[in-house]
Amino acid sequence: METHDQAKVRKALGERLRKAREDAKMTQLDVASAAGVHVNFYARMERGEENPSFEKLQSVMKVLGITSLELF
Repeated sequence: METHDQAKVRKALGERLRKAREDAKMTQLDVASAAGVHVNFYARMERGEENPSFEKLQSVMKVLGITSLELF
């Protein structure tokens, strides 16, 4: 069962991904395609509804040009 803290972390991650994507002037489709994930999966990541694997998160971060230190 998910805790409230886990949901908050996912939501914060999603907000950071959205901001980085907007700063890069990319669409969700642009990011998803370049990262090799489905656009619906990426959209759910931005909404804080997905718990991506490390590998998928790393691919998205690479596309957006952000490091793990910049996520939070």
